Amino acid sequence: MASDYNKEPGRASDFTINQTTPFNAEPPVAILREHFVTANDKFYVRNHAPVPLIDEASYKLSVEGLIARHCKFSIWELKHSFPQHTVMATLMCAGNRRTEMSDIKAVRGVGWGCAAISNAVWKGPRLRDVLFMAGVEKLESLWDQLHVDFEGIDICKDKRGYGSSIPLHKALEKRGDVILAVEMNGSELPRDHGYPVRVIVPGYIGARSVKWLKTIRIQMHESTNYYQKKDYKLFLPEVDWDTVDELWDKSPAIQELNVQAAITQPTDNEMIPKGSSYTVKGYALSGGGRKITRVDISFDGGKSWKVANLFTASQNLPKIDTKWSWDFWECSVKFMPSPCQIICRAWDEGSNTMPENIHQIWNLRGVMNNSWVRVNVVSDEAKL
Repeated sequence: MASDYNKEPGRASDFTINQTTPFNAEPPVAILREHFVTANDKFYVRNHAPVPLIDEASYKLSVEGLIARHCKFSIWELKHSFPQHTVMATLMCAGNRRTEMSDIKAVRGVGWGCAAISNAVWKGPRLRDVLFMAGVEKLESLWDQLHVDFEGIDICKDKRGYGSSIPLHKALEKRGDVILAVEMNGSELPRDHGYPVRVIVPGYIGARSVKWLKTIRIQMHESTNYYQKKDYKLFLPEVDWDTVDELWDKSPAIQELNVQAAITQPTDNEMIPKGSSYTVKGYALSGGGRKITRVDISFDGGKSWKVANLFTASQNLPKIDTKWSWDFWECSVKFMPSPCQIICRAWDEGSNTMPENIHQIWNLRGVMNNSWVRVNVVSDEAKL
């Protein structure tokens, strides 16, 4: 097992590289929107350390903590000792659209556009099945108080593997679909995406889907890992780095995604002839298994709205539940009122929507930006 930046895997040449070491990059938004299921080599990459080189033959996943039976599982055992479950799930970095917040005021974090998000079909044993084999039923009276802690092999802050945790009830809920993925889109996990095992926590921010999984631990408290205790939390716009220290332990860790959307076509400041017909395209999603019910588009600053056409482009796939995946949308106009600003907002089945004003949700880490999406269109007359 080895980890250094001289042994990184190959990557697509058309990615926007937001950070080199560790490697963090997103695909072109137009390519992202072409396919409902994102190809492995077009899936955004979010790393916190060098990508580890792992020998499958010697690899063991440990299950420990308050569990009745401490266990270790090889890859073969994870694939053959448990029923294999398939789930389609969209993963999104909590910092998606961070650059829009940094345009207002500086934030700390990787400068993501709107493509730190991708959708894949994952396969592996349900986490609940693994935990029941380890005797989690003996802790039933404590289930509502317990947490599942995950730690990866990649060495990050405080010389610990990247770590995170989720409530045990999410892990044990059969419809929660938390799995230990050993396959991604029908192939073994690529190194950038967690080979040989990655936990997939559908409906939660991508930070909870820990890659290169080494240890699963049942405990009475959240993970003490840096990325659970000192990161991925929301604060008021007034909080800055001089006043945040006393708030980390008082603020809850972000878990479920909020309502999200993006315009992938046109791009910002794209020229579209005034009066021409045009189809605006994008994606939308929400957390907790809540499906998107409506996407609204405005061409006049939010004075009036058109309802976009929502569609799930998975008809050619084997029957699979898409409740954890994004939705694609499009909205056609016969006469584009260039120059203009196109605005997008989405709603989910819980009647949750997106805030209009990004200033009201600005935070020092630039996370969970789900303000109205705004894309400026330039008229061809501007060149005359």
